[in-house]
Amino acid sequence: MKILVYNWRCWLNPAMGGAEVFTYEVAKRWVRNGHEVTLFTSEYPNCKKEEVVDGIRIVRAGGKYSVYRKAKQYYKNRFSKEKFDVFIDEINTRPFFTPKFVDNKEHIVALIHQLAREYWFYDTFFPINYLGYHFFENRWLSNYVDVPSVTVSDSTKQDLLALGFKNVHVVPEGLNFKPLHMLPEKKDYPVIVFSGRLKRAKRPDHAIKAFQIIKDKLVDAELWVIGDGPFNRSLKKMAFEGVKFFGKLSNEERRALVKQCWVLVNPSIREGWGLNVTEANALGTSCVGYDVPGLRDNIKDGETGLLAKNGDVKMLAEKLLDILSDYELRNSLSRNSLEYSQNFSWDKTAKEFMNVLTR
Repeated sequence: MKILVYNWRCWLNPAMGGAEVFTYEVAKRWVRNGHEVTLFTSEYPNCKKEEVVDGIRIVRAGGKYSVYRKAKQYYKNRFSKEKFDVFIDEINTRPFFTPKFVDNKEHIVALIHQLAREYWFYDTFFPINYLGYHFFENRWLSNYVDVPSVTVSDSTKQDLLALGFKNVHVVPEGLNFKPLHMLPEKKDYPVIVFSGRLKRAKRPDHAIKAFQIIKDKLVDAELWVIGDGPFNRSLKKMAFEGVKFFGKLSNEERRALVKQCWVLVNPSIREGWGLNVTEANALGTSCVGYDVPGLRDNIKDGETGLLAKNGDVKMLAEKLLDILSDYELRNSLSRNSLEYSQNFSWDKTAKEFMNVLTR
């Protein structure tokens, strides 16, 4: 099949996230299986306008906002003439509105990792945040209620069904390395790790605030912060003794640190799935997160990790302390996490997604 994917960013973009990892891992496997995949996406500093990476043809035009206008132009002037079989409209808050302009018999499939919802109040300012939350998103997505859709968690599926979507498939995220065979050796003092992009919606500040409570009880504990982003400077101003910043690391460097930690903390306002949780599990590290969409799907409360009430920093600290201070609980959650992570692979994800397309 000839597959065209529209996404606002690619995995080579410095601002990439879990959605872009998903796109890359799935697309390159489709190419290996004989399919043709073209990705249209936005430009970033010093990028190539066009290139082929792992067999995936990448075409870039426009920026964070103008990519949507460019997408329509490129379809009209170029892609509509290439006779694609499937058109995947990957929606990250704002859709490309492909049902309004794709008219050359391509089958449209929407890929929606998560709804923006609360993200509007973290990533935009008044009055855009208010309009986005109460008006834009629902109206935008109403264009897709009759389009076959793929998402990565049951939470997002339920959100979409509530909006009137009629045909939603859940395709779980994967894992691009093999889980460890046994629990690794951990640090001989308590270490919590936050791993992810440092932006307000991920709430790394909640991790630091919770750690402040923990530090009063476990004086030798440390919080390791892995990642970079626009919130970095503010977080460093909040930091105190025991909080260590490692910046953006390679996959190998990040995993080498995470597997030494006692627990991962993920205080995000919502996730599509929470790929960092699955990766930590595969390294023998359980997670404490908020009870929000995506995380409640990925963290099995009391089995592979613990969930705290959304936004309750005190409860978040208490759940982390439960794990840090109880070896039996920590060991049980870590073992269950490691076993659970064996259910995930990008090969499986790519196959299940392709099954949806071939239907």
